[in-house]
Amino acid sequence: MRSRLVLVLLTTFLFSIAAAAAAERRIALVIGESAYEGKPIETAANDAGLIAQTLQAAGFDVAGARDLDEDSLRGSLRDFLEKARNVGPDGVAFIYFAGAGAQLEGDNYLLPVGAPIARDADIPLHGARLSDYLKPLASMGLKTAVIVLDAARALPYPIQGQPLAGGLALYEPGPSLLLAFNAAPGTIAPPEPGPYGVYAHALAEMIRAGGLPIAQVFDQTRLRVLEETKGAQIPWNSQGIDTPFLFFERTSQAPPRGVDDAALRSRPIAQFSAQDAFAAAVARDTLQSYQDFLIAYPNDLLARRVRAILAARREALFWRKCRILSTPAAYWSYVRAYPHGPHVWDARRLLEIFASPPEPPPNFAPIDIGYPPPPPPEIVFVGGPVIFFGDPIWGFPPPPPPPFYFLPPPPPDFVVLAPPVVIGLGAFLLPIPPFVPVPVYVQPPAFVVAPPGNVFFANIHNSVVVDASQNVVIANPQGRVLSATPFVAGAVAGAAGAAIGASLPRFIANKTAVAPGGAVRQPGGQGFQRQGQGVQTRGQSLPTQGHGLPTQGPASGAQQPFQGTHALPQPSGNVLQGQSPTTQGLPTQGRHGQGAQTQAQNPRQSLQRRQSQGHEPQTQQPQGPNLQQMMQRPRGPGPQQMMHRPQGPGPQQMMQRPQGPGPQQMMQRPQGPNLQHMMQRPQGPGPQQMMQRPQGPGPQQMMQRPQGPGPQQMMQRPQGPGPQQGVQRPGPQPQGQGQQRRQGDPSQQHGGDHH
Repeated sequence: MRSRLVLVLLTTFLFSIAAAAAAERRIALVIGESAYEGKPIETAANDAGLIAQTLQAAGFDVAGARDLDEDSLRGSLRDFLEKARNVGPDGVAFIYFAGAGAQLEGDNYLLPVGAPIARDADIPLHGARLSDYLKPLASMGLKTAVIVLDAARALPYPIQGQPLAGGLALYEPGPSLLLAFNAAPGTIAPPEPGPYGVYAHALAEMIRAGGLPIAQVFDQTRLRVLEETKGAQIPWNSQGIDTPFLFFERTSQAPPRGVDDAALRSRPIAQFSAQDAFAAAVARDTLQSYQDFLIAYPNDLLARRVRAILAARREALFWRKCRILSTPAAYWSYVRAYPHGPHVWDARRLLEIFASPPEPPPNFAPIDIGYPPPPPPEIVFVGGPVIFFGDPIWGFPPPPPPPFYFLPPPPPDFVVLAPPVVIGLGAFLLPIPPFVPVPVYVQPPAFVVAPPGNVFFANIHNSVVVDASQNVVIANPQGRVLSATPFVAGAVAGAAGAAIGASLPRFIANKTAVAPGGAVRQPGGQGFQRQGQGVQTRGQSLPTQGHGLPTQGPASGAQQPFQGTHALPQPSGNVLQGQSPTTQGLPTQGRHGQGAQTQAQNPRQSLQRRQSQGHEPQTQQPQGPNLQQMMQRPRGPGPQQMMHRPQGPGPQQMMQRPQGPGPQQMMQRPQGPNLQHMMQRPQGPGPQQMMQRPQGPGPQQMMQRPQGPGPQQMMQRPQGPGPQQGVQRPGPQPQGQGQQRRQGDPSQQHGGDHH
């Protein structure tokens, strides 16, 4: 009996250890770079917000940020690598970058906002090289690591000098890694009106579908993007993952999906009809699958499109092999095979490093790269630096939609996505889309470690929206409201998780002061409509959609939003409104089409209402009077004020000038410090220095007799300590500091120096 009890206890102990070891911790870093000066990417920040929300629902602890400069982008990536080292062998890491990317000499670079990139040599100086982060991830022994670059698009600024190859360079990831691009290597995606990009929209749909292995998630994403863009964009992915991974599981009550038939997916291309064979070739997305299509249907209307896809892939593989060999003979072989190819200038740059001629010698014999030279029908498609499958010069007919058994239609409630809520306070916080409930038959795996403070993970079957009153409203699938709590922005100061939305990366949170509660905006527009086979936009979206600006600058010493030649457009006086007083926001669409509308509000009334309700922290200025005290100054000056009136207008007059912003708006301007910081700025002369002008005696000094205080000085003594005593006493003196604020330098009131 005793031995049996010991055996049971030992079995239970071993089972608990195995269960603990199998616990899967999921972490993610999501970045959206929208505010490029030359050509902003309208959807990048919104796409990052959508993917961050989807990953949160799948149990990821998500850190995210938008519009990062060079230092912030690299710092955020470094911090994430450090975080990934601590998740253990059963951990999963996910990186999503939406913005602009570039390839140079076989390497891919993520381009930050505000980088002074004008020619090819600037890209490695200011961009973040992808391989610097892929290699450490591959060496950590994680269960799975996924890197998604939604960055293959036209560069947002012109590049001088030698041309660059378009899109991103083909790259083989290491073990346990999956690398995905929004467009095939060497190709670019078309511009998109928003509010979301088609790739992010499709990827979020497939993650939420549940039950799909990770490789199949990206295969399905490729087919959806092909359908929505009418063949103009074909995503790509490559994986070295050998362990199973599911974002979500499907219960036994889930309806069947046609793509679950493995035998159908492995059927030879020639056994499909021409249209279905094209979908099968794109789903497999291999050199062999496209070649099999051309063998089976060489004269079909889709054959010319397949030749273009095959030409781009063959050229990308050819260049990758040359880059791995990295010898003059390899680069000459490329120049000989592709004399006008996308990477011919990369080959010549590298030949210059070898001190070799840019063209192969007359008697040069190309080496065997492992891929044959392109046949004549293909060379026409790779005769320039940029490849775009939607180029009208080629005149491709649109491909047919994939059959149902390869790609089921999207869920009805995920066809049109409402624009996201844009956080007014916090320059780097991601937009927050209204959360569409995940189907009830889709569940996260039981072994996933629940991230702390994750609203979406705890409500995957409920709708979660931020309404016009800035409340987070959670409703069940029947539409009954379960809770409505005041809006709280994403976690700050590096906290794990967030009240709603992604937390800031630690590198950003350590340098940025973000208010715990903030104004939100819900831009107008009709959203991203999927109909038929193409991408369509209903109505007109506001140009500020998904690009909210902060309404209050960071605290002293904090990192400012990027300013200068690449800065975002500055906000108007009613940045809290987000749109004109006559505009209403788009109804939030959930499973039953129910939602709330956003109505523009006066920023002053909105702030006062939030303060009265406890939703907005009161501004504390312990070193001087508040705005109301400053605005209640006596109508007539006293004797001391008459003798010390400055040459220009004081803060009271400046705040009442009709041309400039009001007092509340001055506190919300992101460009410079607020009033409290202006009183603490040591750089410029304060009121005491103005009273102690060394050039000559002022009226007060001329009347101050050294023997003792005279009647004039007795009249000038304030209720609190005088200016000199105010410097020596650290405690707050309202009347003395009110005098300092009235006598401040007018130039300081307008933020002449930005922290």
